[in-house]
Amino acid sequence: MFKNPVLPGFNPDPSICRVGDEYYLVTSTFAYFPGLPIYKSRDLVSWEQIGNVLDRPEQLDLDGAKSTDGLYAPSIRYNNGTFYVICTNMTRGGNFVVTATDPKGPWSNPHFLKTDGIDPSLFFDDDGHAYYVGQRRTKENRYSGDCEIYIQEFDTEELQVKGEPTVVWDGALKNAVWAEGPRLYKMFGYYYLMIAEGGTRCYHSETMARSRSLLGPYMPCMRNPILTHRHLGNDYPITSVGHADLVETQNGEWWIFALGCRNIGKGGINLGRETFLAKIDWDKDNWPLVNKGVGVIRELSPISPNLEPSPVANLPELDKFEYDKLPFYWLTARTPRDEFYKLTNPGLRLYAKKTYAADTQHFSFLARRMQHKNFTVKTAFMLQNISANEKAGLVLMQKNTHYFEIAAGNGEISLTMVDNRNPTTVKRECKDGKIYLTVEVREHSYNFYYGYEENEKIVLAEDVDGAVLGTEYAVGYTGLVLGMFASSYGEESKAYADFEYFYYSGNDKTDKN
Repeated sequence: MFKNPVLPGFNPDPSICRVGDEYYLVTSTFAYFPGLPIYKSRDLVSWEQIGNVLDRPEQLDLDGAKSTDGLYAPSIRYNNGTFYVICTNMTRGGNFVVTATDPKGPWSNPHFLKTDGIDPSLFFDDDGHAYYVGQRRTKENRYSGDCEIYIQEFDTEELQVKGEPTVVWDGALKNAVWAEGPRLYKMFGYYYLMIAEGGTRCYHSETMARSRSLLGPYMPCMRNPILTHRHLGNDYPITSVGHADLVETQNGEWWIFALGCRNIGKGGINLGRETFLAKIDWDKDNWPLVNKGVGVIRELSPISPNLEPSPVANLPELDKFEYDKLPFYWLTARTPRDEFYKLTNPGLRLYAKKTYAADTQHFSFLARRMQHKNFTVKTAFMLQNISANEKAGLVLMQKNTHYFEIAAGNGEISLTMVDNRNPTTVKRECKDGKIYLTVEVREHSYNFYYGYEENEKIVLAEDVDGAVLGTEYAVGYTGLVLGMFASSYGEESKAYADFEYFYYSGNDKTDKN
C-alpha cells in the first residue's frame, strides 16, 4: 500500500529510467533555478533528490523568462554507461540534450538540437541505433493545438539528429489537440508510442499506438485513452492526469508515472502538477491496463511495487542553515548572475537586490515547494544596513503576476497580494529589530501574522482567499513555492537580511480529500 502523489508539490512531467536495481526520475522546473531535479529510488514509492541536472548558470539561461516559460517536460534515458536528459528551454535555445556518467552530476552543458517542437525524448533500439522522438505543429496548422509526432535518427557521438524526420502519428482523437510528450518503447515484438493529448488541464490524457516497424504505420489502441480523469469531472480529488512514462522493474512488473493535480476544497490547484504512480497490467492483446479493474489513479493504492521497501528521510521541517552548501531542494526564480545569498552557518543572509517578485529577472529569493493543502511557514530575520525602501520577508509565489508577499522594513509590516499584476496591500507600523513571520494555510484560507518574540502572532490579515494562487485561476504550470526574499524595490542598496531559520510543516491529517 502507498499514498499518491509519490512526489508531492510542483513535480510535473515525470520521466523515469531504471539502471539495475535503481530508478532515476526527473521533472520540469519552468522558470526556476536550478533546473530539473533528479530523484533516486529503489522501490518506486520513496524518492530522494540527489541533485539537479542544470545547476550552473552557464547551463541554463532564464533571463527574462515568463513564469510559464523556461524548462518544459524533460525525458531521462540510460544507454551504455551514459545518462541522457533531453528537454526544451522555451525561453532561449529550444530543444537540447545533456549527458552524464553519474546521475548526481556533473552534467554537460546543453547541446542544442536542430529540431522543431517541444517535449522530446530519446529511444535506444536493440540494434544499437538511437532515435529522437519529437512533437511539432503540423504544416497545415488546421486548428489550435494541431500537432504531430515524428521520429528522427539521433547521433550519440555528435549529440545531434541526422537524416530526415518521419511523421508517425497525430493523436488518437479526431482533431486531437496538443499531441505531445512522446515516449517510445519496444516490447512484445512491437514499438509502442505513448503520448499526452488534450492539453495539460482537465481534458489531459495518455494515448497509445503501436507498430511492428519503427517508422510505422502505428495503429492506435482501441481503448484510448489508456489513462485519463477527464470523465470524472473537474471536482474529482485528482484531475488533469497525463504526461506519463513507463518503467519495467527488475521483477517484470510495469508501472506508470504520470502528472496529476490534487484539488483543494471545492476546486483550485495551488499545489500544481505532481507525480503519481499506478500499476500497469497487459491484456491478452498486449495493451496496457492502468490499475486493472479500476482504470484511474488512486490516492491510496492497495498494491505496491514488488520491490524491497527503501524509505528515505522527509525534508526537514526546521532549517537553521547549519551547513556550507545549500541543499538540492532550494529554488530561486530565474538564473542568478551574481552573489545574492551567503550561508552564515547557522543562518542565511540574503542581499537586497533592486528586483523583486513582480520582475522577470532574478531577485533575491530562496524557496521550497508547497507540498500540502494545509501547512505552516515561519521565519525570523533582521534587516541590516538599511537606508530606505528595503524590505525582507516571505513570498508565496505562483507566478510573477500572482503572489502573496509579507514583508517588514523601515518601521512597517505589509502584506501585498498580487492578482494579475494588480496589488492590494495591508500595512501596519512595526518595531525595528528582529521580526517573526508566520503564515498558516488551511486549504484556501491564508492567514498572516507577525511578532517580536518566538510564537507571538499579531494578526496582519486572516482568511485571505488563496484560490487566486491556483494554476486554474492564474493560468500557470507550476505549484506554489514558498520562501524568503530581500529587496530594495528598484533602488541601489547595501542592505541585507539575516534569516535565523525557515520552518515548513504540512498537515495531511486535516486534508479533506
